[in-house]
Amino acid sequence: MARSLNKAIIIGNLGADPEVRTVSSGTKVAEFSVATSRQWKGRDGQQQEKTEWHRIIAWGYTPEKDGLAGVAERFLKKGDRVYVEGQIEYRQYDDKEGVTRYVTEIRADEMIMLGGRDAGGSGRGDHASSGSSSSRSDYDDFKAPSPDEDDDLPF
Repeated sequence: MARSLNKAIIIGNLGADPEVRTVSSGTKVAEFSVATSRQWKGRDGQQQEKTEWHRIIAWGYTPEKDGLAGVAERFLKKGDRVYVEGQIEYRQYDDKEGVTRYVTEIRADEMIMLGGRDAGGSGRGDHASSGSSSSRSDYDDFKAPSPDEDDDLPF
C-alpha cells in the first residue's frame, strides 16, 4: 500500500474565543475558527483581499492532562495569532430539522501561540516570531501526544 499524507498548516487569527466542552469520558474538546487572508491586485489595478475561515478542533486526550484543548481554553482569545498543524477531516450530521449538514474541520495536532493581533501583524500572512508573554512560555510550543504512538506499522 502506498503511503499517503493528510496535513494542514494554518497561520492566522482567531475569530472568537474558543468554545470548550467536556465529552462524556471527561476529555475536553475546544473548537475555534482561524482566519487566513491573501491580498492581490486585480486586473483593474485595485487591491483585492479574500479571507478564508478554518474550523479547528483541539482535543485534550485525557481528563488528567488538558492537551491542546486546555491550552486553547486558558490562553487563546479572539484576535490572537496562532499556528495550527493537523489533519483535514470531513463529517456530516443531520440537524434538528433532519437536514444533512457537511462540515470540514482541521483536527489540531500541534499549536504554537504567536501572540496577540498586534504582535503578529495584521493577519495578512506576515511572518512573526513567537511574541508570547512569559505567562504563556510553558505552552508556546505544545505538541499533543499522538493517539496511535504505540502502533507497530512498518512505515
